[in-house]
Amino acid sequence: MARPAAKTDDLTAIEARREQLKRELAELDERAKAATLAAKDAGREIFLTALGRVKIPAMDRSQAKVIAKAIEKHGGESIARHLEALEAT
Repeated sequence: MARPAAKTDDLTAIEARREQLKRELAELDERAKAATLAAKDAGREIFLTALGRVKIPAMDRSQAKVIAKAIEKHGGESIARHLEALEAT
């Protein structure tokens, strides 16, 4: 019984395809990075609009930074739940 002929691959074509795929992956990485950054800042406009509609008593820079960092680290939903519980007391 005859063996099927081994498929011969063109090394130049393989290397060219590999380089094309590397470029496509690099482009996808850049797009993913941009999308991630946009998602991290997606709530800014809504939050700033809400801040513009309420009275905010004086606070120093460190207090404002702590609040902003908490929102960044824990997310708006978690912070809102904690603030609602605080408001209920």
